[in-house]
Amino acid sequence: MKQVILYSVLLLVGLFLSQLLPTVIEGYAAWQPYLMVVTMSALAYIMINVGREFEIDKNNLKQYGWDYVVAMTTATFPWIAVVAYFIFVLMPSDLWFNADAWTETLVIGRFAAPTSAGVLFAMLAAAGLGATWMFKKARVLAIFDDLDTVLLMIPLTILVVGWRPALGLTLLLMLALLVIGYKYLHKWNVPSSAGAIVGYSVLIAGLCEMFYISTDIHFEVLLPAFVLGCMMKSQHESKEDRKVSVMVASAFMVLVGLSLPQIIGAAEVVNTESITTSMPAMGMGEIIFHVIMISIVSNLGKMFPLFCYRKEATVKERLALSIGMWPRGEVGAGVLMISIGYGFGGPIVTISMLSLALNLVLTGFFIMAVRSLILTKDQGVSYAKERA
Repeated sequence: MKQVILYSVLLLVGLFLSQLLPTVIEGYAAWQPYLMVVTMSALAYIMINVGREFEIDKNNLKQYGWDYVVAMTTATFPWIAVVAYFIFVLMPSDLWFNADAWTETLVIGRFAAPTSAGVLFAMLAAAGLGATWMFKKARVLAIFDDLDTVLLMIPLTILVVGWRPALGLTLLLMLALLVIGYKYLHKWNVPSSAGAIVGYSVLIAGLCEMFYISTDIHFEVLLPAFVLGCMMKSQHESKEDRKVSVMVASAFMVLVGLSLPQIIGAAEVVNTESITTSMPAMGMGEIIFHVIMISIVSNLGKMFPLFCYRKEATVKERLALSIGMWPRGEVGAGVLMISIGYGFGGPIVTISMLSLALNLVLTGFFIMAVRSLILTKDQGVSYAKERA
């Protein structure tokens, strides 16, 4: 549990710095693109290692179709619930059937959909749950969950800015990566030391950033990094490699916290055409109430796996799987930054950012709850002794 506590503290450190640094460092915003590349490099490292351990039963592909349905539903329920809250609770009734209001809230509300695969996998491994059914299933669902979010951002982007050829190219690249990963599963005999994986990670993050600069369309590192890991032949991880993995995961926790957009002292978004930006300001007490409500609604929406896999797992395991899908992070923060880039703002974006921040703060508690559901007291003590 020491490592889980460490990661939780590092998340909080990053979260604190995300609000402090813009106020004390002049021109901090100019460094944020570079910071994002470093963050994506760390995420790519984690996802490559996840892919290296990923196994697929090619004789039973139907189960992965069902897994995708579960993941898609687990991402969709919190999204729709949050959007409905934005529309029917936060907006006046004369905007309930306004197309622009729905478009803006559909984009902003997508922050609640994706589980942070990087945070989840690092935390679960640190908690000693790497060999459990819950971890193996969460690995599949979280990847599909994030993939679904990335795919759905394509039609949402079309709603806001219209069709662009680069969006079609993005979709084709994603499909090509999935086909290549399936065809060459664990067949590539390439260097797999920690140093080599760091190199691959930086290269993937750099290429994705170049794609964004060229097309103004985000191509997340999650899929190419995971596919590369899937194609690599399984090789033994040395003690030194594990140390590097812990260091990268630790750095990633700080970077995820840093990725949260500035809330305190942020410049006002000036866009009179935006419905969310034109909404009246709210008092702090009202904002806090809505932050708590949005957090509850979005996490309840993630509980769908509890009602699935009844033949595979116990109620406790399914409950642990559902809670394990609660952590949000870099993908959700990316959605909010895209929303701000479109000129959306006002109290809805502020509430969304604070809800994401609250979720980051509670991540360690979520993982502890998962661990207590999965491991018995004796198993927990035994694991702690092994790690000591």
